[in-house]
Amino acid sequence: MYTKRLITLLVTIATLSLFTSYSQDKKVNYEEDKVTPYSLPSILTSNGGTVINNINDWEQFRKPEIKYSFTDHVYGRVPGNIDTMLVKVNEEGTFLDGAARRKQITLTFIKNGKEVSADLLIYIPNSVKKAPLFLGYNFEGNHTITDDKNVYITKSWVPVNNEIGVKTNVAVEESRGSMKNRWSVEKIIEAGYGLVTLYRGDIDPDKDDFSDGVHQLFYTKDQEKPEQEDWGTIAAWSWGLSRVMDYLETDEDINHDKVIVFGHSRLGKASLWAAATDNRFAGCISNNSGAMGAALSRRNFGETVEVINNAFPHWFCGNFKKYSNKGYLLPVDQHMLISLIAPRPVYIASATEDLWADPKGEFLSAKEASVVYNLYGFPGLSSTNMPKPDSPIIGEVSYHLRTGVHNVTDYDWEQYIKFAKYNKF
Repeated sequence: MYTKRLITLLVTIATLSLFTSYSQDKKVNYEEDKVTPYSLPSILTSNGGTVINNINDWEQFRKPEIKYSFTDHVYGRVPGNIDTMLVKVNEEGTFLDGAARRKQITLTFIKNGKEVSADLLIYIPNSVKKAPLFLGYNFEGNHTITDDKNVYITKSWVPVNNEIGVKTNVAVEESRGSMKNRWSVEKIIEAGYGLVTLYRGDIDPDKDDFSDGVHQLFYTKDQEKPEQEDWGTIAAWSWGLSRVMDYLETDEDINHDKVIVFGHSRLGKASLWAAATDNRFAGCISNNSGAMGAALSRRNFGETVEVINNAFPHWFCGNFKKYSNKGYLLPVDQHMLISLIAPRPVYIASATEDLWADPKGEFLSAKEASVVYNLYGFPGLSSTNMPKPDSPIIGEVSYHLRTGVHNVTDYDWEQYIKFAKYNKF
């Protein structure tokens, strides 16, 4: 019988093995001296060649240009609005011997007579009247982030994962708590923050199949997949985070002005786009998000546009496919994505052994984005050089390089809590 810690380790190893397989197939570069020369699109030069040097011109002209380019070429547009969202409180209780309270809520999105539901797990500390909180997706179901036996096991499609006992696409009791080492729930509660999480598959199962999830709510008659310019899975996940925010604005136990959106790996890609497109998120944390997340795509190091489009063709819009071997022609790069979040605080985190996510590319992206924070009077990332491992830089733009592999650890959460406190969340 596997222990929960061993299960988490096995899942991490399996993830790294998957990345290694893609690396071998596509000859992914992991050597810095083999990074080909590149030039980045200028954040502060408009499409017409005008240099932007003040907040008003940034907000009114350049920021919309950048957002439009990302929508059109990378993430895709959301093809409409839902008709309504229903909220159902399924369960409430106490947690951590009364230190926190728990809510389990179902959001149901309705459009054209069709509906999709997502289940929220909410922990709120009793030490705070209106709690600031972290919001993020989990990979395997709400029940996997904690040993709390009151948390419902997801009924949604889940990927087969023998390491946590999931042998078909149905979640099982054996997987309860299997991902808890990625979620420092007790530390978060003790620090006075709440936590809201939902399973990614409730919004859109992570597979190349657009017949399920929220996409199908918006289809016209006989449509089976999004149009070329429409959203892929990453944008759908981002959209889902905004719908959760719709609910959080109505919850009197939560300070909805202090919600930090968080994501790891592919879910870190989603958290960045969510923060870029929804100003209601007070801050954003990207943990090991890699290419088309925080890392510069033009660096040709680790995960690349070509690899993503081959391995995960459903993640981005159809228009993105034409850049598989021509990433240098993209009118944007990821430093520009981070700039869209300014002046709200952002934290980019990497890991020493996670070369797939290109730690240096993530650092450089945060550094380049700092020019927009400078417009607002903030210093941005304070270091011009990549910091040594386990030497975090905490500020409005934060960064750390953790020793270890592609994962989320207690160390990471300790820094995120410091980041939240520094920025007065």
